[in-house]
Amino acid sequence: MRRIARAPWELLKGAFGWLVLFELRNKVLLAPSALRLRRVESAETRRLAAATAPPPAALVATVIATHRRPEELRAAVRSALDQTVRDQVVIVVDDGAGLPGLPDDPRLFAVSLARNTGVAGVVRNVGIRLTRSRYVAFLDDDNLWEPDHLERALAVLEAPGGPDGVYTALRRVLPDGTERDVLSVPFDRRRAARESFLDTNAFVGRREGALRFSRLRRTPEVMPREDWELVHRYSRRHTVRHVPHATVRYLVNPGSFYTTWSG
Repeated sequence: MRRIARAPWELLKGAFGWLVLFELRNKVLLAPSALRLRRVESAETRRLAAATAPPPAALVATVIATHRRPEELRAAVRSALDQTVRDQVVIVVDDGAGLPGLPDDPRLFAVSLARNTGVAGVVRNVGIRLTRSRYVAFLDDDNLWEPDHLERALAVLEAPGGPDGVYTALRRVLPDGTERDVLSVPFDRRRAARESFLDTNAFVGRREGALRFSRLRRTPEVMPREDWELVHRYSRRHTVRHVPHATVRYLVNPGSFYTTWSG
């Protein structure tokens, strides 16, 4: 009887992919909070834009969302500023906890939301909206980039006939610094509907209207994560390509969500 009851679900999973179905469920159940958070995001963007005018501009804007990780944030900022690509701005957006001391660099801008939202998508969207650039990159406050991350991504994006977005490979490391694995999966939108291998720490995209994060309030139990949602939605009308070179040191935090992958 249970097998019969599950048959429609299995058919839908086969046709659309479980991640797509889960996200549809999320949009239905979490839509009310997303509408409220959109208003919060717009109000915060207006408030902060008045203090940072004119908006920071460069070839690429790197958005770093942060909340109460001062030492990790400083390391992440340094890895962004140490990129071989110099034509960038780095904007740190703090989710209402207050900012620690950060390096004195004319390419670095740091702002704090008036209060904690607890929604990474909203925090990152504020950073996107406060900057002007051809491309946007993302880095979390507990991860690091290799110095050639932006260089490798932009080489593909700026090439004749290049894609709209790229993501590099992730070198996933455990809290003690040992390497867990390297996550490197060529882009396949159908496969992405069934496997969660997309992470925005590795993603650099051309600034378009679709380059914004979901505002759904995703607790750790809510699947899929906003990283997957962004890249999967962006790829609906934009070309995305994988760069099979590990340029991100991604912390696998046992207390956070991460993908189990054994390719």
